[in-house]
Amino acid sequence: MSTKASNRYDAIILGAGGAGMMCALTAGQRGRKVLLLDHADEPGKKILISGGGRCNFTNLHTPPERYLSANRHFAKSALRRFRPEDFIALVDRHHISWHEKCLGQLFCDGSARQIVSMLLNECAKGDVELKLGRGIRELEITDGMYHVSYGDEAAAAPSLVIATGGLSIPKMGATGFAYDIARKFGLAVIAPRPALVPLTLGHAENLFQSLSGVSTDVIARCGDVAFREAALFTHKGLSGPAVLQISSYWTPGEEIGINFLTQLGSTWLIDAKRSHPRSGLRSVLGQALPARLAEALAERIGISGELANVPDRVLETTQQQLSNWRFRPSGTEGFAKAEVTAGGISTDELSSQTMQANAVRGLYAIGEAVDVTGWLGGYNFQWAWASGWAAGQNL
Repeated sequence: MSTKASNRYDAIILGAGGAGMMCALTAGQRGRKVLLLDHADEPGKKILISGGGRCNFTNLHTPPERYLSANRHFAKSALRRFRPEDFIALVDRHHISWHEKCLGQLFCDGSARQIVSMLLNECAKGDVELKLGRGIRELEITDGMYHVSYGDEAAAAPSLVIATGGLSIPKMGATGFAYDIARKFGLAVIAPRPALVPLTLGHAENLFQSLSGVSTDVIARCGDVAFREAALFTHKGLSGPAVLQISSYWTPGEEIGINFLTQLGSTWLIDAKRSHPRSGLRSVLGQALPARLAEALAERIGISGELANVPDRVLETTQQQLSNWRFRPSGTEGFAKAEVTAGGISTDELSSQTMQANAVRGLYAIGEAVDVTGWLGGYNFQWAWASGWAAGQNL
């Protein structure tokens, strides 16, 4: 593949999402000649739909413990060197107003498009060459140079950055291209799976299918991990922030526990029996939970009549059940509904300092393409910024 001198760069970055743009602007502003390529017709598509169109662009609290990876230490270096306050400072310099919604989650007051515009403006400051709507036709390495054929053009550079993301939300153009490139150059890939994704329920839980649209505060638990946020019943199963969070830790066949009584004491039902002996379970549950949910739970538990006629030990058992209701999901709603992809290019293959492949000089991987997955609430964007910055500093 021959390449004209005018088409030679210091770095070619594949993928104009958050990580790719951050990497490009960082390298470009360091004086590197950068080509940023994407097969999509516009940059930052996932940014534009995030946070309901307002972009949950980071979180005030991003400790490495809130990231999943086969190597739980891998993300520490990049996250420590490019922090939420660094990205906030960039947002502030562009006079983008923002607010904290809850749990440290930061959103634009206006539109997510402001974040994309900001990143593009920063790329322009670094004279980054952006080319969109160009699928990669051919990719090879010869004499230490990466040669990329895209559309009807070709380019070459001593450094190539994989920033094409994972498999989540294929309707936005997501593909497994990052993994194909990694394998082409001999890098191991941890099996990708949907994360931050709604869970589906089987026929054994069909009683809850009638609750589609009902939401309530819960504590969702899987193993030793628990999240307290809202859960949402859907026509397919369970969603909402608490369930999306726990889905990243769930493996097929496992049960999850849901505590429906997050604000009630351990003797709540017995106390209710003492204070309202003539009330039924459904009525009492309806004081603490949405009416439709209270009805479904009471029906499944099967306690009828007045609480005065129910032995305390039965109420104790019922309270324990409501505090740790067991669901065995039949699966997830897949990559189509997953906010991110867990798994990806193995961190064993990469330097945590630079994101460069240990065994392939000049090859980098960043963002969602890598086996690092954050919690819901701005964590994955912060990983995109931090990993992109780390690579951009080394190009």
